[in-house]
Parts: sequence; C-alpha cells; structure tokens
Amino acid sequence: MSTSPWHNSLFSDGWRPGGGDPLPVIAPATGAVIDTVAQADAADLDRAVASATSAQKTWAKQPYAARAAVMLKAAQLLESDPARLTGVLIPESGSGSGKADFEAGLVISELHEAAAAASHPYGELLRSVKDRTSIARRVPLGVVGVISPFNFPAILSMRSVAPALALGNAVILKPDPRTSISGGLALAALLEEAGLPRGVLHVLPGGGELGAALVVHPGIPCISFTGSTPAGRKIGAAAAPLLKRVHLELGGNNAMLVLPDADVQAAASVGAWGSFLHQGQICMTTGRHLVHRSHADEYVAALTQKARGIPVGDPEEGMPLGPVIDEKQRDRVHGYVTAAVEHGATLAVGGEYDGLFYRPTVLTDVAADNPAWAEEIFGPVAPVQIYDDVDEAIDVINASEYGLSVSIITSNPYAAYELCDRIESGAVHINDATVDDEAVIPFGGSKASGVGGRFGGPHASLDTFTETQWITMQSAVERYPF
Repeated sequence: MSTSPWHNSLFSDGWRPGGGDPLPVIAPATGAVIDTVAQADAADLDRAVASATSAQKTWAKQPYAARAAVMLKAAQLLESDPARLTGVLIPESGSGSGKADFEAGLVISELHEAAAAASHPYGELLRSVKDRTSIARRVPLGVVGVISPFNFPAILSMRSVAPALALGNAVILKPDPRTSISGGLALAALLEEAGLPRGVLHVLPGGGELGAALVVHPGIPCISFTGSTPAGRKIGAAAAPLLKRVHLELGGNNAMLVLPDADVQAAASVGAWGSFLHQGQICMTTGRHLVHRSHADEYVAALTQKARGIPVGDPEEGMPLGPVIDEKQRDRVHGYVTAAVEHGATLAVGGEYDGLFYRPTVLTDVAADNPAWAEEIFGPVAPVQIYDDVDEAIDVINASEYGLSVSIITSNPYAAYELCDRIESGAVHINDATVDDEAVIPFGGSKASGVGGRFGGPHASLDTFTETQWITMQSAVERYPF
C-alpha cells in the first residue's frame, strides 16, 4: 500500500505531510503494519479551518447540480470498483468480507441520497400579517467538523460528510486513528477523483487531543460526532459554552423481544446476527435478549449452537467473524463477561479468546443489575433474560438509559406494532434484527443514544446540516411613526 496517495500523508488542500508523529495503520487480525499515514497537529487544524472557510463560500455558490454531480460521480466510481474501499476495510477494521461489501453499498447509497438532498426544495413561503413575501430558507452552516468511530468507519464518516458537502458546507473530518484510511483518507481519494474542489474537504488523522481541539475551534460552528455515550457527553459539555450546533449519535444497549408466539429457531438466527455481526462492535448490536419463559430453553440452545458454529479468524482468509479492534477493547469485553459470571450469570458458550479473536458468547441467568445487562459491551456477547409478561418485558426495555434500536420477533406483526407506542427507542424493527440501516431513513436514537438531529434522507439532512434564515420583501418601504 506504499504507493497509495495517503502514504505518510493527510488530506488538506491535497495530499501532504502532517505536523504530528506518523500514525502506523495496523491490521488487528495479524498485527502487521499495512501502511503509515500522517498525523495532524493544532497548526494543521488551523490551516484546514482557514482553507475550508474560504473554499466553502465558493462551493456553496455552485449550482446544486454541480454539487450533486460530485456525489453521483463518487458513487459511480465506488460502484465500478468497490475494492477501493473493501480492500482497506477488511484489513484495517477487521471487517468480514460480507460486512465490508455491505458497508461499501451503504456508502454508495449515502452518496446517492446526498445528491438528491442537493436538489431538494430548501425553503417555503410563509403567511404574513403584512402585505409582503415571507420566506424561510435553509442555508449552509459553513464548516462542519466530523468525528467518526472505528467500527463502521466508512459509512459512519460518509453519512455526515456527503450530505454536509452536498448542501454547501465544507467539512473537516477526523476519523478514528485506528481506521484513518477506511474512515477518511480513502473517502477523500474517492471524492477528489469525483471532482470535489480543493479545500472543501479536509481529512486530519489524529487522536483525542486533535478531536478536542476540533470541538472547541471557534471557526467550526457545527460538530457531528458518532461514538460512545461517555465521549458524547464530554463533547456536548465542551461545545455548550461556545453555543455550537452539536449532533451526537451515541451508543446503545439494544433489546430483542421474543414474544410467546414467535418462531424460536428463526428468532435465534436474528439474535445471533444482531449480537455477533462484526464481533458485536456496532452501536445497534443486540445487547439484551428478552425471551418468554415458554421458549427460554429452546432459544438458548439454538443461540448457543449458532455461536459454536460461527468461524472466527482472519477476515482476509474468508472468516465471517474477525478480530476486535485492539487489546483494550478485547480486555473490556472479557471484563464484562468475567464480571457477569461473578454476578451470577451462567456462561453457556464462549468467554474465550485467542489474540484479538473473541469467541461468540452467550450468557444466561443475567439479572437486571448485572453489568453485562445494564451496560453497552461492544463485543460479541449475547446476554439472555427470561420474562413472563409482555408488560414486564417492555418495562425492562425502557429501563435502559439507551434508546437506539429494538427488535420484536412475533407471528403477529400488527400486534407488535401496537407495542411501539410504549417503547422508548429511535427505531423498532418487527421481525428483523436491531442492526439495520438505510440511507433514506431518519437514523438516530433517544435518551443517552443521541441528540441534536438525524442522519438520512433530505429532510433529516436539511435539519442537521443547514440553518434556517427568514427573509421578507415588499414592494414599498414600510412607513413607521418615527
């Protein structure tokens, strides 16, 4: 990969060195260094803000069709060669090939939707008590700062970057330092080739210190952050005195509710997908399995069998489950599993690892105060709790501080639909997994799972990445008594 444009480089008015120490790009499956990229420092950030502020004004004046054309060209380039993204996603983030293909497809969809947002009506005529024309219109915010995570690095960057750009903003993106390429630099190369003007997008790899500087920089009026709830709280607190617009898409401890009339074998398949896909490193991962007592033994047996049967290993060798991102995350996951057993849970399967490869794990007899039930694990762990009454189960779902995604498995979907009024969650999926996303939907959570806007579709994008401006005009100058 040493011939890549990002080798020893960041992206800011083209490819160039950064002021910080170089960042090695490490494959978690093997520990091999697959490339080295530049790390940005405070001077790089100041330079990027100045450049983006200048370039944004020209970019916003472009006809919407010109901005849309860049998004469509980028989508076309990725459609014709998805390996330009999957080829870095698999080694850098530990993605299985299926997950990487799915993520590349989501990026393409986000680019298409961003192009559509550029041409969407951006205002409305308002009634007025005066004889005048009254208009509310959406205008770009200016420079949008994006901070993205390691788990789905490409899509969780692009779903902020693409609509923000399409609506006339400039963007400064700080990807997670563990996925600087697939979460940022590879996307910059794609958009550069698609014709994005210089200065409109900057990708600055770096760690927490750079992220903190980006959040409080006076030249960045909007922050779009995807990551953990504790980190989101810190960002919100830091940005509040500056009165910045902050969009926080945060963690989840998502529940799957298996109703008494459910097909248990089908439910176990949905549960395994929800808990173990991408090693459980997804904000929408199924972190709580609520199963009616009449099905509990059969469900646990089926889920355990599926966990035993999933191959784990190097995704570049075709394994569907790869490594967790690093040793710190592995130890965090194992700490939750160990603590769960110490608090009375039963380990049905898993609880073992080899290097960064953590086996799919099923825990039963998990009480409500067990850390593995109450907190977000972010690993391939499926805690199971038995319930006797649906009302009781809904109370358990809503007791969590999180409200991102809920799954209901049933043979009567319309009865399940009636339960949605009682469930505190940004999304409810009936007869599907908690892990679900589309570019056209208003994605986001409630409570500790997010605040400040939604991703997806033209309306959500306009709400998140533009400001409302009120304009009035009348044919004659208004007469006043003084």
